Amino acid sequence: MRMVDLIASKRDGGELSTEAIQWFVKGVAAGTVPDYQAAALLMAIYLRGMSRRETVDLTLAMAHSGEQLDLHDTVPFTIDKHSSGGVGDKTTLVVQPLVAACGVPVGKMSGRGLGSSGGTLDKMESVRGWHCDLSMPQFKQQLREIGLVLAGQTADLAPADGKLYALRDVTGTVASMPLIAASIMSKKLAAGADAILLDVKVGSGAFMKTVPAARELAEIMVNIGHDAGRQTVALLSDMNQPLGHAIGNALELKEAITTLHGDGPPDFWAHCREVAAQMLLLAEKAETLAQAQEQIDQARVSGRAWHKFRQMAIAQGGDVSQIDEPDTLPQARYVETVCAPQDGFAAAFDTDALGWCTVYLGAGRLVKTDTLDHAVGLLLPLKVGDRVTKGQPIAVIHANDPNKLAQAKTNLLATITWTNDPVPGLPHFYGTVA
Repeated sequence: MRMVDLIASKRDGGELSTEAIQWFVKGVAAGTVPDYQAAALLMAIYLRGMSRRETVDLTLAMAHSGEQLDLHDTVPFTIDKHSSGGVGDKTTLVVQPLVAACGVPVGKMSGRGLGSSGGTLDKMESVRGWHCDLSMPQFKQQLREIGLVLAGQTADLAPADGKLYALRDVTGTVASMPLIAASIMSKKLAAGADAILLDVKVGSGAFMKTVPAARELAEIMVNIGHDAGRQTVALLSDMNQPLGHAIGNALELKEAITTLHGDGPPDFWAHCREVAAQMLLLAEKAETLAQAQEQIDQARVSGRAWHKFRQMAIAQGGDVSQIDEPDTLPQARYVETVCAPQDGFAAAFDTDALGWCTVYLGAGRLVKTDTLDHAVGLLLPLKVGDRVTKGQPIAVIHANDPNKLAQAKTNLLATITWTNDPVPGLPHFYGTVA
């Protein structure tokens, strides 16, 4: 086979055979397919799409491009969760320890920032010494001893996805439904979880802009999980505004720590509580959602969830002094308050643009070789439906470059739509796909 033939076939709207997809994925994993040809095929898939059969074939080929992790020799049951990406989405940092504190092991392979969305690993790397590169024996030992692992994708686990993931981030091919589904589910299948909770975002800051599109993506992924013999449920959650207040690596980590201690933004806690409770239901640790939520509340109030988070951070080399004193995490040189330009109500956000605002500050990557600035970002407590008066503080920008600070202020204000009439707040969730 030749890559140019696969590219041309998909460019012209053709369907790739199972054999062609397997050949391509093996070539990516082996390094025999150059980046420029892989990127060309990704763009063709982005523009032309994939059938359900092609998507399943791509997912399974990526899952089988490396080691298949079986955790049953370590723990009898594990659960995993994955978000399809969002601005201010630091949910894993809170949900993982909550669920582990309720007795359900969580072994998670997480990702880097993608497009305007921040990556969980990038947030945790705000802590000095913390690392996500674990060998399989280390992964299993930590899962056995702590019940909680937050690792990066190893070179042996779905290696084709790791390479394609990085290419998608810098070639404008992030928001492709089959590529999103295949990327997420290949990692979940390869990582060996018995049950999977999918948090599929909907709205202006998500890859899926509408509820029907998000539901379609959720159904694809749930069907893939079902076909692979994994218990899989998807939640459709709002991303028409940032989740919580913080956007940016160290700022989001601080907010997660505050939330585990019993405080934090109400919308962020409501989201984490629902996701964690659904995971307990999947693990059959509760019979009803209300019972699961009660267990989650107790895990936070008792401090058990915080203890689990702290154990994970220490086990993976993190400087515990920064975990215990979050104010010692990276700090920006310039901190400036942004005020409302007029009286009125916040009617809508361009949440994707808010995410890019922090990327341009240095919190994300424009090319895959970029080095992150963990200190920079935004604090935006303003929510859709909030009433403000002209001159009222609505946000705080954290920057290390005065020119980027000035541009961020302009960009931030341009993302907000104002109205003189009251508007309702937004729901946290739009439904469940099981």
